[in-house]
Parts: sequence; C-alpha cells; structure tokens
Amino acid sequence: MSSVATDKVAGKLSSTLSWVKNTVSHTVSQMASQVASPSASLHTTSPSTTLSTPALSPSSPTQLSPDDLELLAKLEEQNRLLETDSKSLRSVNGSRRNSGSSLVSSSSASSNLSHLEEDSWILWGRIVNEWEDVRKKKEKQVKELVRKGIPHHFRAIVWQLLCSAQSMPIKDQYSELLKMTSPCEKLIRRDIARTYPEHDFFKEKDSLGQEVLFNVMKAYSLVDREVGYCQGSAFIVGLLLMQMPEEEAFCVFVKLMQDYRLRELFKPSMAELGLCMYQFECMIQEHLPELYVHFQSQSFHTSMYASSWFLTIFLTTFPLPIATRIFDIFMSEGLEIVFRVGLALLQMNQGELLQLDMEGMLQHFQKVIPHQFDSGPDKLIQASYQVKYNAKKMKKLEKEYTTIKTKEMEEQVEIKRLRTENRLLKQRIETLEKESASLADRLIQGQVTRAQEAEENYLIKRELATIKQQSDEANTKLEQAENTIRELQQQQQWRNSSLPDEENVARLQEELIAVKLREAESLMGLKELRQQVKDLEEHWQRHLARTTGRWKDPPRKNAVNELQDELMTVRLREAETQAELKETKQRMMEVETQNQINSNHLRRAEQEIASLQEKVQYLSAQNKGLLAQLNEAKRRQAEIECKSKEEVMAVRLREADRIAAVAELQQHIAELEIQKEEGKIQGQLNKSDSNQYIRELKDQIAELHHESASGKKVYFKVQGSDC
Repeated sequence: MSSVATDKVAGKLSSTLSWVKNTVSHTVSQMASQVASPSASLHTTSPSTTLSTPALSPSSPTQLSPDDLELLAKLEEQNRLLETDSKSLRSVNGSRRNSGSSLVSSSSASSNLSHLEEDSWILWGRIVNEWEDVRKKKEKQVKELVRKGIPHHFRAIVWQLLCSAQSMPIKDQYSELLKMTSPCEKLIRRDIARTYPEHDFFKEKDSLGQEVLFNVMKAYSLVDREVGYCQGSAFIVGLLLMQMPEEEAFCVFVKLMQDYRLRELFKPSMAELGLCMYQFECMIQEHLPELYVHFQSQSFHTSMYASSWFLTIFLTTFPLPIATRIFDIFMSEGLEIVFRVGLALLQMNQGELLQLDMEGMLQHFQKVIPHQFDSGPDKLIQASYQVKYNAKKMKKLEKEYTTIKTKEMEEQVEIKRLRTENRLLKQRIETLEKESASLADRLIQGQVTRAQEAEENYLIKRELATIKQQSDEANTKLEQAENTIRELQQQQQWRNSSLPDEENVARLQEELIAVKLREAESLMGLKELRQQVKDLEEHWQRHLARTTGRWKDPPRKNAVNELQDELMTVRLREAETQAELKETKQRMMEVETQNQINSNHLRRAEQEIASLQEKVQYLSAQNKGLLAQLNEAKRRQAEIECKSKEEVMAVRLREADRIAAVAELQQHIAELEIQKEEGKIQGQLNKSDSNQYIRELKDQIAELHHESASGKKVYFKVQGSDC
C-alpha cells in the first residue's frame, strides 16, 4: 500500500516539479544572457526572471494530499529564496564560469532534465521532509546520496540538516553581534579582497558579497575570541554565503567550527593542522612509499602542498563545482574525505611527481592538479573511496603525534633555556669586559684618590693617637682623683675622731655648761635632802631621848606619845620618798642629757656625710666630663672612618646599580631576540640533528662559563687592590 501511495504522490508531483525546473532553467538562461551582455548589471535581476509560484501555473495540480502539500510548500520556500536572494543565482553563474563551461550550454542542459534528475529531486524532497527518520534509519543510504551530489537547490537546507544548524539560539544574536566592534576587523577587511577574487559575488570592492562576508567573519570573531579570525576560514564562509543567507551561513559556520574539528585547525597554535599533516604523511608512507622517499629526498614537506587542503577543504585548489561536491561529503563525513581525496590525488599523479624536483612539484600542485577534473569530480570521488582509511590507526597516529610533540616541546624548552643561558652569559661577559675597562680607568683615578685618602688617614691616625694619649692621661688623673678622694675621706674620718671643728666645740661647751648647771642643781637638791635627813635624824635622836623616860608615864600619856611616834615615822618616810623622787629626777636629767649629746653627734655625722657626698658628686662630674671628651674623640674618629667607607661604598653601589640596570635591559633585549630567532632555531633543528645541536650549545655555554669565571677573578682582584 505504501508503494502505491508513493507512486500516486510521484505522479501528482511530477508535473509540478517539471514546471518548477523549467522555470528555474528559464531563469538561469536569462541570467546568462544578462551576464553575456557587457552593459548588463551584475547585481540586479530582470523582472522577467521572477519565479511564479506553482499555484499560478496552469499545469499545477488542483488536488493534493497533506504530505504532497507539505513537500510542495518546501519547494515553494526554495523558489522564494531563489527569487529574493540573487546571490544564489550569481553563485551558479560563478561556479559554472570557474568550471570552464559556458552559461549558455548550462542553461540548455538544464532545460532538458532527465527522468533520473526528476527522481533525484523527488527523493531529496522526501529526505528533507522526513529528515529525522531518514537520518536514523537510513544513514548509509543518505551518505551514498551525498557522495553522488546534493542538488543545488537542496544544498542550503541539506547542509543545515547535516550539521544540525537549522534551529540554533545563536541565530537570534547575530544582529546584536553586528552592532559590536571586533579587534579583528582590520584583518578581515584586508583579506576579504583575496577571497574568491574572480567570483562575481565577491570581486567588486564594497559589494554586497564582501559586506555579508565581513559581517559573518566579524560575528564569529566576537563569539569565539580565542580563535578570532584566521586566514583561510573566509573561503568556507564565502561558499556558505553562495548557498544561503548570511544568518544561516553564520549558524552553519559555527557548527562546522565546533563539531568538524575546524576550530582546532584555526586556533593560533594550529595544533590540529600539525596532527593532520602527520597523519597524512604516515598514510603516504604506508600507501605510496616510493613517493614518500622522493618527497623526503627533495625536502618536500607535506605542509608545503597539503595545508591548504585541510584549511579550506580544497576550496582554493579546485574549481567551485568540484570543491562543492567535496564539501557536500565533508558536511556528511567530516575530515575523512580530505585524507581520502588528498591520497587519491597523489596516487593519480605519482608518476609525474617522481620525475620532478621540488620546484617542479610545487608548480604541478598549483597549475596542473586543479584542472585535471574539469570534466567532473566523479572520477576523483570514486578514486578517493578506493583508498584504505583505518579510523583506529588514525587514532593511534594521533597518540604517537601527541607523544612526539610533547618530546619536542620539552626539547624546545631545553633549547630556549640553553639559548637564554647562553645569551645571559654573553651579556655577562660583555658586562665584565666593560667593567674591567671601567675598572682600569677607575684604577688610575683610584690611585690618586687613595694617595689623598692615605694622607688623610695618616692625619686621622695621628689625631686618634693624640686623643688616645689624652684619654689615657684623663684616666690617670681620674684614678689619682679617686685616690685623693679616698685619702680625704680617711683624713676627714680621722679628724672627726680626733679634733672637732669650732662649731662642734661651741656646741659641746654649751652642752657642758648646761650639764654642769644641772649637776649643780642636783647637788644643791642633794644637799638639801641630806640636811633634811640630818635634821630628821637629830629630831629622831631627840625624840628617842625623850621617849626613854616616857614609858614610865601613865597610859594616857603613852597613847599621845605613840601618835607622835607614828607621825614622826610618817614624816621620815615622806622625807625618804622625796629623796628617792629627787634621785629619779636626777637620773632622768642625766638620760636626757645623754640623749641630747647623742642627737648632736648624729646631726654632725649627717652633715659630714652630706659634705662628702657633695665632694664625690663633684669628682664624678669631673670624671664624666673626661669620659665625654674621650667618647667625643672616639666618635669623631669613627665618623671619619665611616665617612671614608661610605664614600667608597657609595661609588661601588652606584656602579653596581648601573651594571644591574644595563644587565636587565640587555636581558630584555635578549628575550626579544630569542623570540625572533626561534624560527631560525627551528630551521636548524629541522636540517640537523637536534641532539648534536644541543650538545654544541652546551659546549658553548661551558666555554662561556669558563670565560665568565676568569672575568670574575679579574674583577675580584681589582676590588682587592681597591680595598
């Protein structure tokens, strides 16, 4: 049932497709007549070239199924693009002109489309309409169809479908990116004129083609700032612009850079290009060993002829029809087709290349190979798929290349280090030579200055000796003064112990008078007491004499006598008590007198101590003055010595700063020269054995080390003589 439905759809659409193709052929023929006319404009279309929709055609069908209508809508969209985008028609004209076929013949050929072409159009229409299912279920069949060639009017949408660029979010940012400024704009403007310089769409300055090419390249340089802009990528963008509007071309180019290894190819380091060159060279060595040996004998490196193949996908090698067919396969299978086509080209031209030298091979690649397939690319594509391509072996070669590059990077780092060390040693030798020359000049001047300094040092030493002598004398005087102080202290103590001074004598006399007065008073009191005692004793004796005869009197008289006796006893006791009291007072007066005498002695001792302390302070002040003079003399001597040393050190420091500044500048210059000479070093490494070259560099560095050591010895000898 499905086959019957398909036949019905094919029958219904055959008339529509025939009308569309006849209309397109008529449009192309009219464009050819415009290009053939010298007065016709290259960038405008005639009103007669406007495509009408299938609905207005008398032969268009009146009733179609929904699937047929959807397919017809897609065809109408393609026709609308052909109508509004004149550059697609120009790309047809330019590609056919580059292929060497005339526009008139192409228009006549397109007007007689065969049934096979009609079937191809119907088949591609179904593939586009049912892309998701076809891509999943019939991937091999799609690849086979792509290898046979995508119809021109389906190419834009099929390329977008192959790389999944039909619905990218970045498409909405395109207009905003055009408003921004890119740092690569000058480079892009410079290279635009070199992109397809013979194609009508790009050859005129400031034309629409150059403008949209600039827009797409500028937008991508803003999206991917690491890659920015690389020469060669403009050819790929130019081919995309020949097939589709600039927004869609921008999306497809972004996808190609991200998913087809082009971003790694166009990075500033171009590491992926080196890997492709290594893999391709290994394929030549395996499949074409004779040609590989010939290339090696002629020093004909792979990058000399194959780098543009990978960077532009043969767009700068073949005419546009052939390059576009290869690009169709690249969109489907990736860089594998570049390896296949490149090796197929070498197989086809092996006999001619083996007979040529380097210059002849370059001419052959530039002039002969591009026009070998003007009749059609089918032979080249068939030959390319007869080449054996092993994906696993390519992965293995990628690992080998990574290992080799790692070793090369290590060797390059070592070589850079050795060259930097060599350069620094040379700079050091030059610096030492300049230093030795300047030291020789300074030596003569230094001898004169040293004579003057020697004279000044002699005078300073004499002054220092004088100061030391004065210091010794001052120390001797200080010791004598201290001895004198000790003697004076001893004499003072002796005098104090032997002879009191006048003030002390006067005080002692006053104290003596007071003591004698108190003694006189105490003696007078004692005499009075003795007189009282004597009176009492006499009175007592009389009392006893009286009482001897009274014991014989009557009792009454005896009682009176007893009372009188008791009274007498009380009086005697009172007299004794008064005598004891006066003796106590006398003792107290003696104690007070002794205390006063001791206080006077203590006060005199304190006064003597104060006077001695004043003398010690005076002598200490003299000692400090002498020490200050000694320190001042030492300080002046140290200042003179430091001044002379500072002057010498200042001269040396200024010289060292100048040498350091010169060395830094020379090192900076050396680094710039090293960067400049890296290319020369790489050339030397390619032409000779790198290990031998490294050994030679190490020998040169050892010699420079030896010369530098001898220069340092001379420098230190001169410094020793300066000191």
